[in-house]
Amino acid sequence: MTSVPSSFEHLSVVITAETANDVTQTTADNVVTSSSSRGMGFYFQCAVVVIGVVGTAANALILYALVASKQHTKHVLIFHQNVLDFISSLLLIITFSLNLCNTYLRGFGVYWFCVLIQTEYLNWVVILAAKVNLIFVSIERYLKVVYPIWSTKLRNWMIYSAMALAWISGFVHMTTTAFLTSDFINGVCYPYAFWNSPASFIANGIFYFLYFYVIIFIVFIFCYWRILAAIRRQARVMAGHNAAGSSIPQTHSNQIQTNVIKTMVLVSASFLICDLPLNVYYLLRSFQFTPANYVAYYISLFISYVYICTNPFIYATKFDPVKRILLSLIPCKKTQVQPIESVELAMGRTAAKGSSQLRK
Repeated sequence: MTSVPSSFEHLSVVITAETANDVTQTTADNVVTSSSSRGMGFYFQCAVVVIGVVGTAANALILYALVASKQHTKHVLIFHQNVLDFISSLLLIITFSLNLCNTYLRGFGVYWFCVLIQTEYLNWVVILAAKVNLIFVSIERYLKVVYPIWSTKLRNWMIYSAMALAWISGFVHMTTTAFLTSDFINGVCYPYAFWNSPASFIANGIFYFLYFYVIIFIVFIFCYWRILAAIRRQARVMAGHNAAGSSIPQTHSNQIQTNVIKTMVLVSASFLICDLPLNVYYLLRSFQFTPANYVAYYISLFISYVYICTNPFIYATKFDPVKRILLSLIPCKKTQVQPIESVELAMGRTAAKGSSQLRK
């Protein structure tokens, strides 16, 4: 393997690599900026630990609310998404706390500390799994609204297979990059620094951008555009039926379905906005269109991490079952919980009836 040392940045997924000539030319610049970059890196890591604490606490509350409202059995993939966000937040605390403590190891454990902690391998396995899981959540919502009859054919093994595939995607991508391109040499950890060739570095950048952002973006746009169009058609059909005689169960069913869709649209939009700067920076660095920039890197990565702790607030304010449970935890706030289980049982039947009426 041809050694291609990086600019001594701990760029986790945002890999920096230069050719041997580039490293020789930029060595002086790295010496000048090393102290300022370390200072900026310290404050950045402290801020990430704060994000991890907030995200862990918030996601734990959402998981409790999902279980208490029994939504974890009705929306398995959405529950899985929150589990991934919770684990990601917890790993942010562990990883960046260890880095802040300047943990020093000797012997064989040094290599594993470098590959697992200083590369943020564990963090990004879960983060990438969460990205892929969002695809399956969107597809599941799409089938339930646009093709409700097909959605009734979904089996538990299909959902669990989708969850497993999300984890496998994260493990495979991070293992093939972190373990093959990182090493501990002469007391220094070089994460994502050794590539077979510049072409392999560019290929990895293109693959990451397409698989973990562009494809997800396309799926979001297609699924939720079709979902919103189907909801509008169903609303017109229901309006005609309500003129003749209103149906309270159908109305509640539509409200619940719309509430779930609105929540996931906000979660998906939050992901697309927060993850865009990091993906753009990563792609530009892969083609070496821009030099390594600590400020741009830290800002883009910070925004990407912020997404992890924003999701719980979306669920708390927009997802009615979770919102009711959380409000009930406030001593001075008494919320009358309306029974929704019986209504949700009729949701699939109502959606299927509306779809058949649309065909007529």
